[in-house]
Amino acid sequence: MRYALRPYAAGIGLAAALTALTAIADETPARRALAWACMGGSSEIGSLQRKFPGSSLLDVRVRSFRGQPGQSQHVLGLPSGGELRITKVFPLGQLRRVSIEFYTPRSGGGLRAYEAVGGDGACREIETRWIDYDLADRAEHLIIRRGDDHQDVPLNPPVPPGRDPGGVLVAVIDTGLNYQLPNIAARLARDEGGNILGYDFWDDDARPFDIDTGRSPFFPLHHGTAVTSIILREAPNVRIAPYRFPRPDMARMADVVAHADAVGARIVNLAMGSNKAEDWRAFEFAARARPHMLFVVSAGNNGRDIDSSPVYPAALALRNMVTVTSADAFGKLAEGSNWGRTHVDIMAPGERVAVIDHRGVYSQASGSSFAVPRIAALAARWLAANPTWTAKRLKQAILSRARPSPRQSILPLAYGWLPDPTDDYLP
Repeated sequence: MRYALRPYAAGIGLAAALTALTAIADETPARRALAWACMGGSSEIGSLQRKFPGSSLLDVRVRSFRGQPGQSQHVLGLPSGGELRITKVFPLGQLRRVSIEFYTPRSGGGLRAYEAVGGDGACREIETRWIDYDLADRAEHLIIRRGDDHQDVPLNPPVPPGRDPGGVLVAVIDTGLNYQLPNIAARLARDEGGNILGYDFWDDDARPFDIDTGRSPFFPLHHGTAVTSIILREAPNVRIAPYRFPRPDMARMADVVAHADAVGARIVNLAMGSNKAEDWRAFEFAARARPHMLFVVSAGNNGRDIDSSPVYPAALALRNMVTVTSADAFGKLAEGSNWGRTHVDIMAPGERVAVIDHRGVYSQASGSSFAVPRIAALAARWLAANPTWTAKRLKQAILSRARPSPRQSILPLAYGWLPDPTDDYLP
């Protein structure tokens, strides 16, 4: 999906805006640093500092490739208070790729991402990315230029107006949701005033848009839209309360759970996790205190036994939680999916599952994250047909469907394989 370039100021035409952008970009530290990147290895740091008078070297890291240096990272502090982060990839001594990121100081302290320039092995510019901020200093647009092609990707757009569609409420805690897609917007749970029932606990606003900038603000990841599209397809009468997880402060997961409870969600889809138990303590206490809510969570995709090498929240001992891993269509544990005879309850087909991604493009996705929404959708259909069922009853129904696998005589799971999550049959 391609986005049209948004002019920086009202009244500026597209050609003028692009000319202004190019002129500004030619003078930026990131563009100047790209030329330095081909001057040599880490011994050339003195020439880099001479290119930026008054700068200071904050960090240097070198990583190996087949026993030889293959990647270097330099962090340069600028007199303005900003930073340049320069990454060079040179396997076997041959420069292949250069990435320059430029961060400017925030008025209230800290840094904000401004520009990233990517170059090839000859330090020729391949792509430039800028982040445009609103008057409140929140990232609003990611502008991408690759040759003559320009894209304007929204980062925090307003939620379109709408009405509550009715149906079973499912809370999705993830990276957010692209609610600009019409099929998604039509299924958002809303209050009487048309406001959505979810929330963005990362940015602390009512716009839980599908963006994960944890790896890089210039190359955000997207996950929640694809996950949610499975729920909407397999349980078409549900309504969704989307939550963007609080990556900067995971203690706020307790607030996320409390919010989902307050708006009436009895099923929570949580297709995410991490290795750090402390990240999930607040969630654990909040979920345990709400036995009327069923949490369907991902076992993860680390290719390991989470009984001995835990992944959270999957490894938490919560009675109102179902932990799901991915199987292929024939009942074999998917390659790379986690397992555990104690902490992983079931596996469901999660490989090459049809999804709609954050761009609105039909695609396929694989992994435990995409088995989880299939089980959440099954629970939602059962709850629609049996509105008095408790979370305990829903979990019992899910686990009762588990069976042995024809492909693996001994499954390393607590219960077994659920071959067809679209079938509502109960034994």
